[in-house]
Amino acid sequence: MALLFVPRETEPGETRVAATPETVKGYVKLGLSVAVAPSAGEAAGFRDQDYRDAGATSEDALERADLVLAVRTPAVEQIRRMKAGALLASGLIPNLQLEAVKALARQRVTAFGLELVPRITRAQSMDVLSSQATCAGYQAVLLAAAALPSFFPMLMTAAGTIKPARAFIIGAGVAGLQAISTAKRLGATVEANDVRPAVKEQVESCGARFVDTGTPPDAQTSGGYAKEQSDEYLRKQREILGQHIAQADVLITTALIPGRPAPRIVSDEMVARMRPGSVIVDLAAANGGNVEGTQPGQTVVRHGVRIIGETNLPAMVATDASRMWARNVYEFLKPFLKEAAFQPKWEDEVLAASCVTRDGEVVHTGAKAALESAPEKR
Repeated sequence: MALLFVPRETEPGETRVAATPETVKGYVKLGLSVAVAPSAGEAAGFRDQDYRDAGATSEDALERADLVLAVRTPAVEQIRRMKAGALLASGLIPNLQLEAVKALARQRVTAFGLELVPRITRAQSMDVLSSQATCAGYQAVLLAAAALPSFFPMLMTAAGTIKPARAFIIGAGVAGLQAISTAKRLGATVEANDVRPAVKEQVESCGARFVDTGTPPDAQTSGGYAKEQSDEYLRKQREILGQHIAQADVLITTALIPGRPAPRIVSDEMVARMRPGSVIVDLAAANGGNVEGTQPGQTVVRHGVRIIGETNLPAMVATDASRMWARNVYEFLKPFLKEAAFQPKWEDEVLAASCVTRDGEVVHTGAKAALESAPEKR
């Protein structure tokens, strides 16, 4: 009987957990033995007793575990404690976590980066990027509403009519669409932009006006993500966006290129044209930010505009973010859990795309390329 272990997250500010009592019940039903580190789910609202009631033990079983589930990439010190042949399923951006990737290979851990799961129909239930982007888009609007020194909705009062706030969303992926929907529910007037023409209908179905900046010839990857664009296109895009940004009370930027620094879309000059008291929430802060002046993990004021650079918005709604993450991981593992053990089919496209290390080797193309380009760090 394989032992599955859920450690307590060690990244500062990380409140999520990779398994919930609900998914623990599922793993136990599949024949696994489950151990959850003491207080692992506490910050997300899941007590140790809840896990015990679901069939898990409360203990640190990292050295003995056959399967380890995590939200963030484990620290190198934790990886060194894992036994050879163990499996890790966690968030793992391999080309940015080279020391951890090397440690995983040395330890002969089979590691899967959950954010690498391909965007195909049967993998939708495994998509941690989408589930956590939903949390981020929602929380971004709440942060903006709390920081804005005026109301979101239109109000008819004895003291006169209060106009609704104007919100502008850049990037209409999962996070952007959730931000649009949440801002509309709070009563704001919403505009949105994206380089991909296919999302115009989705933006309008959420109740926002689509701001068209023209479509570049190659707007998205085969996986549905936005592609990095040429300088010429970005210049023209900024000209149009600048006019709408200047009129916005709230600006939320969500543009990310998988595995690359975030594109810089909003210049300091554009920020300066916004009204004092306006609010920007930069969801790309952890990857460098879409907005000039964004400080990752900080809130700063430039030209009277508050720029919020929170880097882990899903952790601010940890209970539901954990439920979604845990369900994604469960759906990822379930097809390969047979006879109380993980029995992979390496030809499966989901496993092939998300596997980072295996049999002591780095097998992920992006990670290998990053290691080769940084020989001094080997």
